[in-house]
Amino acid sequence: MKQSLQLKMGQHLTMTPQLQQAIRLLQLSTLDLQQEIQSALESNPMLEVEENETEALTGDNEQPVDLKEISNPDDYPEQASEDNMLVDSINNEAAVSSSDELTIQQEFSNAETTADDEWKDSSVEDTPVDTQWDDAYPPASSSATSNSDFELDFDSRTTAKESLVDHLNWQLNLTPMSETDQLIAMAIIDSLSPNGLLSVNVEELHKVFDEELDIEIDEIEAVRHRIQHFDPVGVASKDLTDCLMVQLAHLGPKTPWREEAALVITRHLNLLANRDFTQLLRRTRLKENELSEVIALIKSLNPRPGESFQDNTAEYIVPDVFVTKKEGKWVVELNPDISPKLKINNSYASLIKRSDTGADNTFLRDNLQEAKWLLKSLSSRNETLLKVATRIVAHQKGFLEHGDEAMKPLILHDIAKDVEMHESTISRVTTQKYMHTPRGIFELKYFFSSHVSTASGGECSSTAIRAIIKKFVAAENTRKPLSDNKIAMLLDTQGIKVARRTVAKYRESMQIPPSNERKQLG
Repeated sequence: MKQSLQLKMGQHLTMTPQLQQAIRLLQLSTLDLQQEIQSALESNPMLEVEENETEALTGDNEQPVDLKEISNPDDYPEQASEDNMLVDSINNEAAVSSSDELTIQQEFSNAETTADDEWKDSSVEDTPVDTQWDDAYPPASSSATSNSDFELDFDSRTTAKESLVDHLNWQLNLTPMSETDQLIAMAIIDSLSPNGLLSVNVEELHKVFDEELDIEIDEIEAVRHRIQHFDPVGVASKDLTDCLMVQLAHLGPKTPWREEAALVITRHLNLLANRDFTQLLRRTRLKENELSEVIALIKSLNPRPGESFQDNTAEYIVPDVFVTKKEGKWVVELNPDISPKLKINNSYASLIKRSDTGADNTFLRDNLQEAKWLLKSLSSRNETLLKVATRIVAHQKGFLEHGDEAMKPLILHDIAKDVEMHESTISRVTTQKYMHTPRGIFELKYFFSSHVSTASGGECSSTAIRAIIKKFVAAENTRKPLSDNKIAMLLDTQGIKVARRTVAKYRESMQIPPSNERKQLG
């Protein structure tokens, strides 16, 4: 084969380090972004935090933006750099996984003390030997005391919650038992599920102990009954009936409707679960008001005694943008506190010499370039976030004014078209980014929903349909709850054509039980 040289022209896209950084920062949540910035501050001497906290990192981006002033994509400012303008064109080829961590931030501040100044005013060398400590150094002020109290309170709030197993073992250590019974009790406690009930049956526990200890199954049952009366009452129960009966026994014999409640729990618990009140009235021979009292007593019991010991620590979300109404206009602002304000350290930057190729000078020059890239990427990120949030608010003014029922259908393509970006870019920007509105804090993705055609030829968003279904259920007759088919018919009267199975899907997404489980007496 004869070799030859050929000249061909073509185009290809190169992922520069700056472009990769811009894409990665674009999809980071607030918490991840703060960690990224902190890491950059620790590794790059060219970066520092601005002392003046009122100065904005992105300049004009943090000023209020009037929706009416941004009526079309041509009004948006240009991208910060040519590389940033390439972001949308490579999104289909550069798939970057988005973070799943919730944006969580807990903020607290501690008062600064003036202990150093006090030490300077009265040094140890100048203090007489026989001087009392309290005479030389006055006790801490009330502000310091209150600060200490705050620290203790913060520790108590942030300390890991005691687990159910630890709580039961603590009680077990205070209970007089033989060594064998203690071993059995520890095995039972370790066999509990998170809700407090036994995850294995007593026979399986007996098989385990029968191999090592010569004990009877009745002895295991006796120990289990003792644990059932630990706090919370009802733990280590075999099933729901066992759990409720133990709690019922603790109420005392003079508790009203105690015997009737025991009858329902032991014989007719399935009827109560299915809300078959007609059969309950007939089999218990109670009147309707009497059965209501019995059911109220049963509802006062805890079917999951261990649930209160599960870790339900509150997680706080810091919004990325604020939406407020000022002088009749909806205004969108970036949250200035989501990241520290960065700038170039001029002291280090002034040390760079243009003609010097030494290792130290190269190190400073490279770090300066990285710092500039980071600042430019952060500016581009904030600008893109502000654009997208502004257009979302422009589309969903009805929601801000009237609530979920006024939510309009919106898809990523609509916003992408408005801001002249790719849909994948909009997806990255709206993932784990939160908007603070007068109606609450919502993830940006909340404002996107599919649509259903109406009888008049218009469109209704799925979010609005969910809100209408929730409204129907809240106003229904609890003695005869609305079925999914009935809700579909009611929606049809409002011009919204939805199938029964679609209503069921929306209802389940809102964790609304079916009609037979919503039925109540009275």
